[in-house]
Amino acid sequence: MTSTTIKIDVELKGRLNALKVHPRESYNEVIERLAEMAIDEEPLSEETIQRIEESLEDLRAGRVYTLEEVMAELKEE
Repeated sequence: MTSTTIKIDVELKGRLNALKVHPRESYNEVIERLAEMAIDEEPLSEETIQRIEESLEDLRAGRVYTLEEVMAELKEE
């Protein structure tokens, strides 16, 4: 494996340390895991995107129910 040196801020190094799964995990492993998480192998379908947009419109318009309201309605049934 070829390696290279990079400069990172002390704060970022601390954040990478906090993301380690175990103390001996290398920064390379942490960064590789983060990079893999960033790539979505299964992007959202157009239908899903449309439903999300409709849900956001409902939220903006106030067409929402609290958990308490839903629970009360379910108890009535």
